[in-house]
Amino acid sequence: MPERRTVALVTLGCARNEVDSEELAGRLEADGWLLVDDAADADVAVVNTCGFVEAAKKDSVDALLEANDLKGHGRTQAVVAVGCMAERYGKELADALPEADGVLGFDDYTNISDRLQTILSGGHHAPHLPRDRRKLLPISPAERQSAAEAVALPGHGAEAPAEPIADLPEGLAPASGPRTLRKRLDDNPVASVKLASGCDRRCSFCAIPAFRGSFISRRPSDVLNEAKWLAEQGVREVVLVSENNTSYGKDLGDIRLLETLLGEISAIEGVERVRVSYLQPAEMRPGLIDAMTGTADVVPYFDLSFQHSAPAVLRRMRRFGSTDQFLELLGTIRDKAPQAGARSNFIVGFPGETEEDFAELERFVTNAGLDAIGVFGYSDEDGTEAATYDGKLSEDVIAERLDRLSRLAEEMTAQRAEQRIGTEVEVLIESIEDGVVEGRAGHQAPETDGLTTLTGVEAPEIGQFWRAKVTASEGVDLIAEALEQVRLPRTSGAEAPGAGE
Repeated sequence: MPERRTVALVTLGCARNEVDSEELAGRLEADGWLLVDDAADADVAVVNTCGFVEAAKKDSVDALLEANDLKGHGRTQAVVAVGCMAERYGKELADALPEADGVLGFDDYTNISDRLQTILSGGHHAPHLPRDRRKLLPISPAERQSAAEAVALPGHGAEAPAEPIADLPEGLAPASGPRTLRKRLDDNPVASVKLASGCDRRCSFCAIPAFRGSFISRRPSDVLNEAKWLAEQGVREVVLVSENNTSYGKDLGDIRLLETLLGEISAIEGVERVRVSYLQPAEMRPGLIDAMTGTADVVPYFDLSFQHSAPAVLRRMRRFGSTDQFLELLGTIRDKAPQAGARSNFIVGFPGETEEDFAELERFVTNAGLDAIGVFGYSDEDGTEAATYDGKLSEDVIAERLDRLSRLAEEMTAQRAEQRIGTEVEVLIESIEDGVVEGRAGHQAPETDGLTTLTGVEAPEIGQFWRAKVTASEGVDLIAEALEQVRLPRTSGAEAPGAGE
């Protein structure tokens, strides 16, 4: 029996990319590929790139070059680029980076197995010429669902074909029956689920809509089925992701659909925590705030994309709001949930930003009480409106403001963490190493918002929830004394048919 083809997926960028990688893994496993963790053990290394900002693009190129270095020294025979950078630049990336044996766009995802086999066999798959993906769907959101089947939407897969896997090694049973089109690439008790793809906003600094396309929601049944499948895999926290979760449902005829869906997801057996990310402040509505602060098992966590707070800068960004409006929004949230978590990102040095504008942003960050803050210095992005603006600031001015706001953000988030000392939190254990038990409280999202170290835990296990009292803080991180285990694990439920590991 021939040895199975092996493939490793290296994922960069955001949680949306992680979902896309797991869909690719599901497609490849369904077609007989063996997924391995280490690129050095794979026939093909697939790098899921990020194309958002210059630093992310550099990381993607570095990852491709690192994988290329494996060729000739082990099993690796080919390196393939997929993801946002591959979609955004296509042939241009292939020409600039001959070390990549293939550059595949989103349209190649449904045929990923054939594409990799062609490349592995020494064949050539021509990289695509990038196009504005916003033009692939109707302008009217109400007309998009009927046209969606003809458009590649990574992360939207519902079920894989009910076909057996050929040439499985002895001792492995073939898959049978329909299965979720996704394979988990780790055993973390937290996983993301895509609510939608694309974005209809036209922020002048952002290129994402051009290569991710117009906004389109996934159907609630698909979201629920995937969340159920994840729960059967041992996932205890579901994180809802998209480019803009506050728009969910507008193309399905109900802009309030997320409020209903939150309760349905939280009611799934095994799902003990639901988190919503990627929220637009200008689209926050009272009903959504009520649902996020008042629905059982939905954590009051608000990932709000403020970007700036000076009205003049926001207008040039093609966004809306002001320092006082944003503070009022946060006040409304905390009136309903005083310990609610809140995070945001900010761009400094945007074209035309004055010292007065920057001072206004400092005023907002000083008074907002955010738990986590990301700060970025402005840089031109290919194809964006802002790249054509006058009033560009010097690199020295941008660097100085980046340093100033970063130091202020560090001070204010540490202060916010210190304010949580003496409060009780519910911590999901995610790591146990050398006797150190770490996890996240409700106000801490995966990867971005700090950790909580638990002390005094008896027989800790990954996936447990513990009620704990915060005793100290270190920057954005907390130290908490365990009080009691809560949300006990399920005692029933089997793995989804054909779901793999």
